[in-house]
Parts: sequence; structure tokens; C-alpha cells
Amino acid sequence: MKKIPYLIFVLVVTAGCSLYRISSQDTTVDYYPAKQSSDEVIYLETVKKPSVQIGTVTVNAERRQRISDVLEKMKREAAILGGDAITDVKTDATGAWKSLPAQEFIGNGYIRANFTAKVIVFQ
Repeated sequence: MKKIPYLIFVLVVTAGCSLYRISSQDTTVDYYPAKQSSDEVIYLETVKKPSVQIGTVTVNAERRQRISDVLEKMKREAAILGGDAITDVKTDATGAWKSLPAQEFIGNGYIRANFTAKVIVFQ
């Protein structure tokens, strides 16, 4: 019986290591209906078609997360916004890590990172 609280504690602590925090922001007043699936949203490094930015998506995750997992989370949020694609993915340290003294010494030794992308629709 004493092992159950210990097991729950271990599960909570180890599950907290791979948490994602996903947020998005609309930057347009136009309405774009949500996509049925994140499979309808693509990732483009460079946009060659005429497009309009309708928002941004930010995923806060551990720095060591695979970019494919982060992109999938971004695509899901972009589908909710009604976007056709995500582009211009950037990564940066989160606030507390960014403000540490001796940044030149620790370099990118931060633990968590913000991954941000633009959500676009094609015209």
C-alpha cells in the first residue's frame, strides 16, 4: 500500500520531463475555417507561392526534443487557426535562461526552448 504513492510520485516526476506548452496568436481579423487534420498543414522552409500570414504558433519544449515532434505540434495548432502551412521556424531560450549572467560561457546550455513559426494561408 505504501508503494502506490511512491509510484504516483515517480510517474508525475518523469512525465513532467517532456511537457509541451503550445500557444498561438491570430494576427488577422479575417476568418479562416479550421482544418480537419494537421495532415492538411505543410511545413515550408521557403514560401514560393503568394501567401498571407494569419498568425504565429509557439511551442515551449525541452531543447532536446526532436524537431519532427515539435513540427507536428505546430501543425496541429496551425490547423486550428485555419492555416495552410507553417514557415520560418525559429528557436530561442526561454526567459529565465536568457537572462542568466555569463551568456557567453553557458552558450546554449539552456534546458527549455521556444520554437516559433509563422502560420500562412495561400492566396
